[in-house]
Parts: sequence; C-alpha cells; structure tokens
Amino acid sequence: MSSAAKISIRNLYKIFGARPEKVLDQVRAGLSKDDLLAQTNHVLGINDVSLDIPPHGLQVIMGLSGSGKSTLIRHINRLIDPTAGEILIDGEDVLRMSDTRLRDLRRFNTSMVFQKFGLLPHRKVLQNVAYGVQVQGKSTQEAERRAREWIARVGLEGYENHYPAQLSGGMQQRVGLARALATDADILLMDEAFSALDPLIRTEMQGILLELQKELHKTIVFITHDLDEALRLGDNIAILRDGAVIQQGSAQDIVLKPADAYIRDFIKDINRGRVIRLGALVEGAAPDGPVLPDDTLLEDALIHLSDAPQQRVAVKDDTGRVIGGVDLKSAIRAIHA
Repeated sequence: MSSAAKISIRNLYKIFGARPEKVLDQVRAGLSKDDLLAQTNHVLGINDVSLDIPPHGLQVIMGLSGSGKSTLIRHINRLIDPTAGEILIDGEDVLRMSDTRLRDLRRFNTSMVFQKFGLLPHRKVLQNVAYGVQVQGKSTQEAERRAREWIARVGLEGYENHYPAQLSGGMQQRVGLARALATDADILLMDEAFSALDPLIRTEMQGILLELQKELHKTIVFITHDLDEALRLGDNIAILRDGAVIQQGSAQDIVLKPADAYIRDFIKDINRGRVIRLGALVEGAAPDGPVLPDDTLLEDALIHLSDAPQQRVAVKDDTGRVIGGVDLKSAIRAIHA
C-alpha cells in the first residue's frame, strides 16, 4: 500500500454467480465479461482494480451503467465481499475485520450518501439527520445538536420538522448530505448522489459539496456516470469499463492524454477551457507583463492573453516562482484540439 493512501484497493475482483472462485482463473487469464457470462453464466463486476485514494481529497470513480463503479464503492465498507483482492483503510485490512470492528467502521469511519436519498420517511428532517449520530451511541441531546448544526450548514434551517415527502428532491439530498456529515466520519462515500436531481439543482449540490470540502477536507469517494460532474468535482478520476480501470489521473491528465479511443470519445464534447490550466502549456521564457498563476483555467486566461503584449503572459507556480510563458495561440489550440 502507498504510505500516502487513506484507502488502498489491491487487485480486486468481484464475480457474481454460483461458483465465482471456480472461474476466477479464467478471468485472470483474460476471459472477457461477455465471454464469461456466455460460457459460465457468471457476471464480472470488478476486474483486477488497484487504486490508491489519498486522504483529504475527492476521488471520482466514473463509468457508464454496468461498468462496476457502484459495486466498487460498496467494497470499501464491505457491503459487498470481493472474490479476491485487498481493501485497506489506514493500513487496516477491511476483509479481516471482525463483525464488531466492521460495525464500528460503518458507524464512525465511513458515511454514505445514496442516489435515492435513503431517508426514513416516517421521521422528520431533524430525526433523519440525527439518526447516524444516535447509532454511534451519542445522547439524543448531542445528536440533535449536531443535526441542527448540519441542517443549517446545508441551507435547510427552518425545515427541521418537515417530513422528507414535504421536500423537493434537492432538499432531500441536502438532508442526506447533512446526515452523512453529522457523524463526523472521515470517509464519505457518495454513490451517484446527485444523479436523480434536475440539472440546475445538481449543479447547486456540486457547489455545496465543493464549498464544504474546502473546509472539511474529508476523503470523498464520489461515483458518477457524468463526465462533466467528474471533471468539476474530482481531484483524481478513475474511469471504469467492464469492471476494470482504463484510465486514472487528474481531469487535466485525462483531457490532455486520453488513454484510448474510448476515453477520447468520452471527452470529445467537453469544454476543455474549463479543465485545462495554464501550467500545462508553459513553454519558453517568461515575457515582461502580466503574470498569472499556473492553475488559471484557460477560459479565464483568454482575456488576459488577448490584452497582453505580444498576446503572451508569464506563469508562476504556487510558490510565486515564474516558470515560463504561454501565448494566446497555444491556449486556443489546446481548447479546440
């Protein structure tokens, strides 16, 4: 395991069927998902996935329906047991945990936010948010104190005594997020958490999550099938197909260096100017004139490049050191590649 990893997944396989261990060697030898199903009536869920997730970051796992992304996230807190492989959290093997230790992991170390909200319909908002804290063994008074704090933080103050059915979908998902955060778990597992929401509400929820993460620095594993959402949220992105990771890296890595035709097709319609940053295009000596940070998005840099002498700006890193220059033509080419 990488010493920097909060969660380390090693050579993970999940095969669904009557005798998964009997067909594991065939999968390891390269039998495809379709051929496995046709020949053995087993379904390949996860295919030799290895992934290190560092602490305090937002790891996106994305892929189309059937790619294995929701199956993968459910291995982290062992809602699903693998056919083979390892899952370690802070160096501790999840697969070797006793029942008691596993319950503690789910109560204190991890929280989940689901696509379908997962709220208790017969309980009011305050009771729903307090539920996870009560499961930890805290007093009703402490649970309600934390619940009120997080209800306010997600913008639902005044709705404590409403039932879930009285709320819009976006408001219900805020309740789900508040419930997950109230437990103070350091790992947040979000399985297609915003997928059921209308586009405008979805964008709003993404913004809320990013703002909270700036302060909280949780380790977040976020599942999505939407590339725009992945690119907006992810510090790191892993793309799955047929249960296997086919590319992982930053949003910029994936856009600038797609691993294959499948990824190239995935990214062909995205707004590259909202993903690529100036630092990726630095070349040559720095000119006199404007100096921009290397993490400036190209879309935001265009006006500065257009107005600069010779349409070229200097670029500095996060220490303030000037590392070179970028010109307008290079920026436009990168956006329209």
